[in-house]
Amino acid sequence: MTISKGTFSPDEAQQKNWIPILICLFLAILTVAAFWQLKDCNFINFDDNNYVYENPTVLTGLNGNSIVKAFSAEMAKVGHWHPLTWLSLMLDYELFGLNPRGFHLINLLLHLVNTLLLFLVLRRMTKSLWSSAFVAALFAIHPLHVESVAWVTERKDVLSTFFWMLTLGAYSYYVEHPGLKRYVFVLLFFVLGLLSKPMLITLPFVLLLLDFWPLRRFQAIKPGDRVQAEVPKLLTSEKQKKKSKTKQITKETLEVQKSAAPEYSRSRIYPLLREKIPLFILVIFSIIVTYLAAQSAGAVSSTEALPLGIRMGNVFISYSAYIGKMIWPSNLAIFYPYPKLLVPWQIIGSVLLLVAVTLAVIWRAKKSPYLATGWLWYLGTLVPVIGIVHVGPQAMADRYTYISLIGLFMIAAWGVPDLLKQWRYRKETLLALAVLIILGLSIKTWTQVGYWQNSVTLFDHALKVTDDNWLAYNNRGTAYNGLGHYVQAINDFNKAIEIKPDHADAYVNRGAAYGKLGNYGQAIEDLNKAIAIKPDDAMAYGNRGNAYRGLGNYRQAIEDYSRTITIKPDEAMAYRNRGKAYCSLGNYRQAIEDLNKAIEIKPDSEEVYIIRGVAYKGLGNYKQAIEDFGTAIEINPGLADAYFNRGLLYLKQSDNISGCRDARKACELRDCELLKAANNGGLCR
Repeated sequence: MTISKGTFSPDEAQQKNWIPILICLFLAILTVAAFWQLKDCNFINFDDNNYVYENPTVLTGLNGNSIVKAFSAEMAKVGHWHPLTWLSLMLDYELFGLNPRGFHLINLLLHLVNTLLLFLVLRRMTKSLWSSAFVAALFAIHPLHVESVAWVTERKDVLSTFFWMLTLGAYSYYVEHPGLKRYVFVLLFFVLGLLSKPMLITLPFVLLLLDFWPLRRFQAIKPGDRVQAEVPKLLTSEKQKKKSKTKQITKETLEVQKSAAPEYSRSRIYPLLREKIPLFILVIFSIIVTYLAAQSAGAVSSTEALPLGIRMGNVFISYSAYIGKMIWPSNLAIFYPYPKLLVPWQIIGSVLLLVAVTLAVIWRAKKSPYLATGWLWYLGTLVPVIGIVHVGPQAMADRYTYISLIGLFMIAAWGVPDLLKQWRYRKETLLALAVLIILGLSIKTWTQVGYWQNSVTLFDHALKVTDDNWLAYNNRGTAYNGLGHYVQAINDFNKAIEIKPDHADAYVNRGAAYGKLGNYGQAIEDLNKAIAIKPDDAMAYGNRGNAYRGLGNYRQAIEDYSRTITIKPDEAMAYRNRGKAYCSLGNYRQAIEDLNKAIEIKPDSEEVYIIRGVAYKGLGNYKQAIEDFGTAIEINPGLADAYFNRGLLYLKQSDNISGCRDARKACELRDCELLKAANNGGLCR
């Protein structure tokens, strides 16, 4: 059944062509203004390292090898198989290097495009300009969507939603004139969406909801078809009347539309289901691949770790909690820890709420079909991430609502005007409400984006708005570690371990902090605990190797680095550290072999070139050593060690001009010992 293009809509007939353009411009300004602080945000130490700044494949940029790898099972070890997301991040690295501003602004650009597409698609399907605009505005600036936009790791969210919107747009064209050519575009955009994030497995279900409303493909005879037959007759009968009677025509036309009650036919669902069989086949394939990827990454919780009863209780609470945070978006955090104890009354209350609303929308399905579409959109699109199959340690996550809240926004955009249809000042009230809501949400979103400046500000906020947040303590401690604030870091790791004594990462990180303070014995004790909890933790072995190296136990250090490499063969730091340990033992050839591998994985590490230069110097290969020190200086011109070592070799080769130049540069930066020695020898006076 097709949508008639001849259906008369008095409201739309009065719209000027420039109004949708102005709405798009307003949405663009609103979105950019609310999220503009992103340009100053950094990467965070929660998965951004795995996705970008420590991912060796992404850091090679976009090339033939990385493109092939993006589709490989190896890249799915993070828990998802999403090759298009990897390709987009590789392209960002090509364009911006490791400048986080570029990554953030691309996320914002995708979110902006998603907002505009949502408005245009909804308007095309519903023929309602202002309700569609309001839904798009809520989508653009709701604080629950900050996580999806501000977190570089969630590129998969904004990218997959881009293809979600394109699929909806292609489907609306297909419904108007069904045909294979138009259906191919539906399939194409759907496949691209699945390759960006498997969250799109619910999209065929959503298309069926849209068939019910606003496309009305479930109806045997659509109201619009009747209106099309009636309206011309009314218009013809009024041709000879005066222009002052046009309002009467509009009124009569609206009455005809209202009197045409929808006639639904259950038999219509079967051809609609058959039509979507190719989409459901793709869904099954995506589910299998996603589950295998999550299982291989260890992200799927076992039933022993998290019993079904507890999971299901959390499912109902989460459904209600998302609604609450949509209405009043407070205490938003990047991580919500799983509650130690679920309160029975919360579960019962949530179940009763969900059942009551579901029964109500079913009862009103014919008179207010947008209620059923919006509510089931919300319930259905959350199914993959609501926790029935529990993936990850979080109880819930703001990012899961990025697509799901559109359903509730639709209920608000069409339901509130329906509730106020008898009000005398209906238009004025709706306008005032819309302005207040958009203004309030924009301010809250601006504030929420501000917490994403860096890892310290982000997890500091999470600790203020959540209880027993062991992950926030651990990650804030990691951030302090990176800043050299080791005592503060250890305090945070202590709290993380107190809340969650079996959290291996906290022991690993505390061990690393103790190592930085030179307390190698305590570091080894912590790292032994981490390995006992998680025997395949590559980082634990690597940090323990560092502690043994600090104690001068190079052979034990090499053994731990080798274990790290066995677990994680592409860990450049392990090769670097093992090469350094071999250097300390005087085994320069083995050191160079390891350092070559480290450079192959991560070509822009200046420290590796310095260490390899030292190894070549140990072998007497001064030419290659000078070249390596030079490469290190090209990468980072502020390296005093590189100038010192290269200057020393130049002086040994009697190249006093070059040697003195490097000695002066090393002294200018930090180390004047070489210059003093050269001056005492009368070389650089």
